[in-house]
Amino acid sequence: MSGEISFFEIGGDDPAKARSFYGGLFEEWNFETGPSGHGYVISTGSVPGGIHGGDPGAAVYTFFSVPDLDAALVRVRELGGEGESMEDSEESVGEFGRFAMCKDDQGSSFGLHQPPAG
Repeated sequence: MSGEISFFEIGGDDPAKARSFYGGLFEEWNFETGPSGHGYVISTGSVPGGIHGGDPGAAVYTFFSVPDLDAALVRVRELGGEGESMEDSEESVGEFGRFAMCKDDQGSSFGLHQPPAG
């Protein structure tokens, strides 16, 4: 459903350290090495997530589900916000869907996520 939280991403300097912290805090979470060999894919039992490195002091990124990422990005811009697609690779798009980082018309950051075709 459009607008539901569909994915989250935790940025940090050291993905292994972040895994240890969040794994200790949320013992029900399961972590697998990410497809590129860097970071982790997180299974929570509900909303999936990930951890990436090289992003010290980052906040948790929240992604909202949209059925059509390109149309949603156009709408973000029409409403006075900013947005840019984050196409990593065809492999990650096929497995995880498409993502965009955005800012609303007041500068607050959020993400959009078009889940993979299912």
